Amino acid sequence: MNTMLRKSVLGIAGLAFTGGVFAGPIAAHADARPVEGKPAAVATVQGAQSKITLNDEQTANAKAIIAATKKAGLPERAAVVSIATSLQESKLENLGHLGDRNDHDSLGLFQQRPSSGWGTPEQITDPEYSTLAFLKGLKQVDGWQDMPLTEAAQTVQVSAYPDAYAQWEQQAADIVAHNWNS
Repeated sequence: MNTMLRKSVLGIAGLAFTGGVFAGPIAAHADARPVEGKPAAVATVQGAQSKITLNDEQTANAKAIIAATKKAGLPERAAVVSIATSLQESKLENLGHLGDRNDHDSLGLFQQRPSSGWGTPEQITDPEYSTLAFLKGLKQVDGWQDMPLTEAAQTVQVSAYPDAYAQWEQQAADIVAHNWNS
């Protein structure tokens, strides 16, 4: 092996070892579990996870979110963040006016509000429009791809329950993994 190649191989091996020495203790104590056999869209899932059984309408809405994410030219991770957000906000149901149970004038899959500039009631209750509006906000969050899902979602949504999005990450990742290529 020539000297230049040997030095390159040894240098890479040294970096890998050093990274393991420093990252190992941190990773060993992280409050997150690795997601086994999942796409790169999810690196870790934080905290206890919730899961619901989806009906046909909810499944169609999840597929609409995935289609809108692809239309926006964004990766699977954006679809995971969007679906987890919608699971928290509406359980993937396209909410109309809820009367006394309504949070102000929140509507649609993401409980977006016309009075907050998300669009008209008709627009907000259109799954493609509401997803694209959410994704527009997500794209404005610096580093959203690398931050915990709940932080990315909260930065866009500004919810009274900022940590609630994390509980849906595993189900959202499963939905995206199952439907992204279909």
